Amino acid sequence: MRVIGLTGSLKTGKSTAAKMFARLGAKVISADDIAHEVIAPSGSGYKKIIKIFGAGILEKKRINRKKLAQIVFQDKKKLKILEKIIHPIVKQRIGGFIDAQKKKNGVIVLEVPLLFESGLHRKVDATIVVKASQNIQIKRAVGQLKIPKKEAIRRIKAQMPLKTKIRLANFIIDNGGTIKQTRKQVVKIWHELSSKTKKSQNKKTL
Repeated sequence: MRVIGLTGSLKTGKSTAAKMFARLGAKVISADDIAHEVIAPSGSGYKKIIKIFGAGILEKKRINRKKLAQIVFQDKKKLKILEKIIHPIVKQRIGGFIDAQKKKNGVIVLEVPLLFESGLHRKVDATIVVKASQNIQIKRAVGQLKIPKKEAIRRIKAQMPLKTKIRLANFIIDNGGTIKQTRKQVVKIWHELSSKTKKSQNKKTL
């Protein structure tokens, strides 16, 4: 089993690429999906987050992620507090899943926005960064997240610079063009990963 870490920055197209890998046969695990479970009413971080950030972030007894994001992306200290609640749980669940899948064949793709920042890149066999120009990121964030341009820029700056992530990556996917162009890059990487997986499996059988 090969474990691949997939990351990028705000609205570069991480989920788009992850879905393409899933269609090709990869088992995709989303850190964001796990984080959403953590802050759900039945989640282990729910009460702690409300206690720290107040009941104002609630909407029909659920944490409104947009309200929470507006708070933490305006204050780095608050962002770090939130990360300290959520990240250890996410890392633990991802680690447990990897351990459970180790003896199986195939490819696991971990879609993790803060792959390098969280240290999860140390648990993977290779890393992929999905990139797009900052203008495209901002345009997508404003259109899809319905947030002001200033807020989009603030969120981008709150993460590790995309240039740094690109330098650390084994593979780069440019998602600044068409879906067809992105898919072509994903397929190329998939073939390379699949080839390495097969070679590794053959070595084990010798």
